[in-house]
Amino acid sequence: MSTTPNDITQPAARVLAHEAPPAHTPARVLLVEDDRSIRRYLEVILQRAGFEVTAAADGLEGMKAALSASFDAVVTDAIMPHLNGYELCRFIRRHPKLAATPVVLLSGTDHDAHASAADAQADVYLSKPVRPEELTGCIARLLPRT
Repeated sequence: MSTTPNDITQPAARVLAHEAPPAHTPARVLLVEDDRSIRRYLEVILQRAGFEVTAAADGLEGMKAALSASFDAVVTDAIMPHLNGYELCRFIRRHPKLAATPVVLLSGTDHDAHASAADAQADVYLSKPVRPEELTGCIARLLPRT
């Protein structure tokens, strides 16, 4: 009886694959930003930091995404068409299945923004332009430790 290289290596590969630890599942972040270039920039920052990102172009699209999938955190712009970030945050806080989801609110304006963010019950308020390490560090601190 002759054996081919596949006959020899295949069982070993099965054993190694069986013994390998389960792959780490990246945290899922919903990114809601109406400005296409900023959305793409933030998406790349978050992906490079190891997050799985779903991007939405406005608050209404973000709300639909939040209802249709599970996310570990939400990063949303404050001022957007259709449904702004403050309204999206309030919606998340009032929804029983979403209420515990951490929300980071981003804004390019400071005019009463901190008071509005507190009213919306955001976990963190960051001013634009946000530094990559500030955003990724903030999200990492908000996620539950496993």
